[in-house]
Amino acid sequence: MLLVSLHRALTCAFPLLVFLLSILHADVLKADPASQLFPVATSKKGLQLQMIDDALALGVKHAALNLNFGRMLQLNQRQGSIPFTNASRIYYFDGAYVEAMDRQIRPLSDAGVQITLILLNYAGQDEALNKTLLHPGYDPKCPNHLSAFNTTTPEAAGYCAATAGFLAQRYSSHDSPRGRVVNYVIGNEVNSHWHWCNMGRVTMEQFADDYLRTVRLVHGAIREYSPIARVYVSLEHHWNIRYAGGDAAQTFAGRPFLDYFARRAREGGDFDWHVAFHPYPENLFEPRTWNDKTAAMSPDTPRITFKNIELLPKYLRRDELLFHGKPRRIILSEQGFHSAPSENGELAQAAAYCYAYRKVASLEGIDAFILHRHVDHANEGGLNLGLWARKQNTISDPARRKPIYEVFRAADTTEWENAFRFALPIIGITNWSALSNH
Repeated sequence: MLLVSLHRALTCAFPLLVFLLSILHADVLKADPASQLFPVATSKKGLQLQMIDDALALGVKHAALNLNFGRMLQLNQRQGSIPFTNASRIYYFDGAYVEAMDRQIRPLSDAGVQITLILLNYAGQDEALNKTLLHPGYDPKCPNHLSAFNTTTPEAAGYCAATAGFLAQRYSSHDSPRGRVVNYVIGNEVNSHWHWCNMGRVTMEQFADDYLRTVRLVHGAIREYSPIARVYVSLEHHWNIRYAGGDAAQTFAGRPFLDYFARRAREGGDFDWHVAFHPYPENLFEPRTWNDKTAAMSPDTPRITFKNIELLPKYLRRDELLFHGKPRRIILSEQGFHSAPSENGELAQAAAYCYAYRKVASLEGIDAFILHRHVDHANEGGLNLGLWARKQNTISDPARRKPIYEVFRAADTTEWENAFRFALPIIGITNWSALSNH
């Protein structure tokens, strides 16, 4: 396997070499027909889950799990470390953390659930590890302590590539005994990078060029072990306006970023990146997304929410965004609906899920609708997004099922029409076919 050895030797090199070698290695993998088929889920129903047994009882077909590079990577071997060789160098990973991921991934995968890993890069307490993993432009004053990935030097890029390669080898080989991951989201909501993927105060172009290098590098590392696992860029719902919670050096609109990212990717040698989008309502505390005023049915819409979600796959069918003549795939990897603390508030949340699921269920180009979250969380700024209400004085211990729980369970079953009927007058329609004009 000369190509494999050559690829490993150059994985931490810079973009064009990684891109070219990933193509060559993909040709080697084509010798195994079983590794060629991207799995097709029976529905789009997904969840950022907390309780595996409950998620399986709900019949989820997609699951999203967060993975923190800073918790997994170790700079030196310790008791319980898992070694991994990449580019002729041995890297070490925290065995306890990895095995905890195994315990989530394996039972979901065995049940046929498609798994998405959201790759995150939190600042931690280990300063040496921070120096290695955190982007050199990272500002510790950022609100969520989430850094952009550091791929600015060959050594830093080597750590990033090794971590991605370790994950792909462990979870994305078609015969992995530890379960199978098919999607990797790189960072979180990068058009609000100051909050969710921080590399300091930068222009959109500076951020996009840096992020592209990382996405390309992770893609190449994953391609060494899987020809079908997908990598995704992560965007929140601001489309032609930027999030007002930051200035122009901290946030930017999603549409110009996507256009610029795609153009720069083509200039460096295009590859099959995809889009993980978060179409929250325009007001996160108002679940009635069908009333969103800033979600217009036009390309210059300020936001894309569920009210106008059909614009996103339509936009990705533009010639300049295609890859090998086909549109990039879309997953809706994080979005949810708030329930105000009242019976009507919880019914509005449930109706919002009915509305969103019916809009997305048959929309071509969108593969998954992954709801956030399983249980209301105390540290989510007052939002109650869960299928479950939480116990008082806990962070996220489940107390009781809210009305959204049952409509979520029924969403992709033959029971959906009966379960969803209550939502029609709340939304202001008489039948679900009206959503095609809504």
